[in-house]
Amino acid sequence: MYITAYERGNYTIKTGTEAGASEADAYVHAELRNLLGGAETLNAHGSLGTRTRSAYSLAFDSPILSNPDLKFQVNGFATSTLKSWASHEEVLRGGTSKLLWRSKTGHQHELGYSGIWRQVTSLAEKASPTVRADAGDSFKSSITHAWTNDKRDYPLLPNSGYLIKSVSELAGFGGLSGDVAFFKSEAESQVALPFGNTGITLTAGLRGGLIYPLALPGQSQPQGSRINDRFILGGPNNVRGFRLAGLGPHDGSDALGGDVYAAGGASLLLPVPRVGKETPLRLQAFINGGRLLSLKGQKGKQTSISQTLASLTDELPSVAAGLGLVYAHPMARFEINFSLPLVVRAREESRKGLSFGVGMEFL
Repeated sequence: MYITAYERGNYTIKTGTEAGASEADAYVHAELRNLLGGAETLNAHGSLGTRTRSAYSLAFDSPILSNPDLKFQVNGFATSTLKSWASHEEVLRGGTSKLLWRSKTGHQHELGYSGIWRQVTSLAEKASPTVRADAGDSFKSSITHAWTNDKRDYPLLPNSGYLIKSVSELAGFGGLSGDVAFFKSEAESQVALPFGNTGITLTAGLRGGLIYPLALPGQSQPQGSRINDRFILGGPNNVRGFRLAGLGPHDGSDALGGDVYAAGGASLLLPVPRVGKETPLRLQAFINGGRLLSLKGQKGKQTSISQTLASLTDELPSVAAGLGLVYAHPMARFEINFSLPLVVRAREESRKGLSFGVGMEFL
């Protein structure tokens, strides 16, 4: 990671490069502060990369009634991302608006609306029939709500505390336009337990998600999910020991994503000998696993969802364990791990050996 920053008065300009799991990019970011004298900010961002081919955004953020715990945001963006695991490129263009507030107990809420034009394009020659069926344009109009209760002492490398988080999205229902309709919900939890004052910490986390299909206005039957909206699972930032999007349904070599998933993991973090527990560097021993499924059944949405939820526990999940090194930089968390897959389901893609991950959230 390389960063150059220029700051003067009410503006900051940053340029830099970043490298992570299957991704490298160069970016420029500019921020203008206190535009109208009320702590407003205007952020402009542009980047070019290997997987995220291009990403541009312009966002305006303003507190409401001079209250820093109550904010309004509006954002416009355009991105182009290579989805190599599913033989296509996804282009997104749209905008979002959000109301953000923090309660007196520290709970954070975001309520927003987004309108996004999506395109599945640039299909590879080997693209599967399932991916080809979702190629072309779609428009998603949705409202979202996110709730976060984060009591961890240092989120990137917690020594104690817990996290509870949920994100819900309703698309194409009632007065919402668009050509996709669903209710999508995802929940996450994490707990960190210290072993006295030794610098040794046990962290454990669970995640799960569900896409509930809905009928578009004027239609009697719900539609199936599109590849744009499904969950993906596997990779160095969630279920280590598996390739990016390596878990779940596949059509040939293409990962299709899924409608229901559950994943969990536990890590034992220990100070590096001769380095000390005061540094943000830790040894890690971990075990993690998960399952990602498409909806089952053909007799209506209630039946298919109940069958799929029951299937999550009827067989062993895909599981991997390993050892690694963790460094919590102020900008992101870095991991290099050696992983050994223990349970691999048919047609899923495991990855034995070294892998590198960088990000803000890990299982």
